[in-house]
Amino acid sequence: MLLSVAEAARLLQVDEKTVHAWIRKEGLAASKMNDQLRLNRVDLLEWATEHNIKVSPEIFAATPEEEEEPLPTLAEALAAGGIHYDVPGGDPPNVLREVVALLKLPPQVDPDFLLQVLLAREALGTTAIGNGIAIPHVRNPILLHVTAPLVTLCFLAQPTDFKALDSLPVQTLFTLVSPTVKTHLHLLAKLAYALRDERFQDVLRRRADAAEIMTTVAAIEAGLPKGSR
Repeated sequence: MLLSVAEAARLLQVDEKTVHAWIRKEGLAASKMNDQLRLNRVDLLEWATEHNIKVSPEIFAATPEEEEEPLPTLAEALAAGGIHYDVPGGDPPNVLREVVALLKLPPQVDPDFLLQVLLAREALGTTAIGNGIAIPHVRNPILLHVTAPLVTLCFLAQPTDFKALDSLPVQTLFTLVSPTVKTHLHLLAKLAYALRDERFQDVLRRRADAAEIMTTVAAIEAGLPKGSR
């Protein structure tokens, strides 16, 4: 689903002039169709997450073909993806190579292809969101042909420069692999919400064991309004 500048402005809760300025100067992705600028929902949410800008819940409204799609909890996706400690690397390409090797990918997904897609996404602009955290993910989730979503948490063996806006090196990565755009948006939103919670920040900072991290994520999700879980 492509958005007009006016629709994007409403979702970002700013005026259209601000959206145009962000497109020109701040890397907000947009393309021209019939001489009109259009923005992709995934690109918009990714950019807003990276720049710590809140987005209206309207962005998560399902298209007709998505309405019946069941959505996972963040805890379910994280349990499926796994939590890993002391992941080596030293620089973004090597870190991402190590991360891909740890992902529980179905047989139909080529790890080398996924690595190239992640590297291409990183080349477009850092996936680091600040405070030592990055969320590498593919720009178009449907490229991977996976059947179930995964969120993999990796604690790095050494801080790595991902060119974050706050200049802090990355120590914690969440990698998202999703079967559809709707699931991608859903999990990215859940993760962005959890990362603003002090309880989650604390377990990440301490590199708590997997059981404590999973319990914390489940508790945060349990506190969400019913329609948002």
